Amino acid sequence: MLSALQKANLHLNLFGFFKVPLIWLCRPKILQLDDEKVVVKIPLRRRTRNHLNSMYFGTLAVGADVAGGFMAMNKADQRGGKVSLAFKGVSAEFLKRPEADVYFTCTQGDEIDKMLDTTFATGERVNQAVRIVATCPSLHGDEPMAEFDLVLSLKAKS
Repeated sequence: MLSALQKANLHLNLFGFFKVPLIWLCRPKILQLDDEKVVVKIPLRRRTRNHLNSMYFGTLAVGADVAGGFMAMNKADQRGGKVSLAFKGVSAEFLKRPEADVYFTCTQGDEIDKMLDTTFATGERVNQAVRIVATCPSLHGDEPMAEFDLVLSLKAKS
C-alpha cells in the first residue's frame, strides 16, 4: 500500500509525463505535503542547470509552479471537487545562485482553503497571490535563494 506522499509523487509524475512534460523532465519530488505546507525538491543535474552550474531560471519557475499548484489541486481532490487552475501573474526575486538541489516551500494552506471555499460556493474564479520560497539547505540552510509570488487562479469545474 502506498503512503499519501508516495501517491502524491506518483500523481505528480503521471501529470508531468502526460500533461506537462517539462515538469516530468525536471524530476520534482514532493518531500512534505500537509494542510498547511508543501515542500518540493528539484535536483540540480545536467537538465536543470545553466552554464554557470546553478539552477536554470526556467527550472526555478517549474519548482515554484509545482509548489504553488500541487497543494491547490490536492486540496480540491480531497474535497471531491475539480478546479481549473492557472497562474495569472508572477513576480520573482532571485537572491543568490542556487548551486545545489533546490527546495520550494509554500506555507499558505489556509489561504488556498479559503480560495477553494469561495470558488466552490460561488462558482466564480478566485485570484490570489501565493508565496513560494526556494532554498538550498545543503549549502545555505534556510537562507532564501529566490522568492516567488504567483497569482493563483482557481475556478470550480461544474
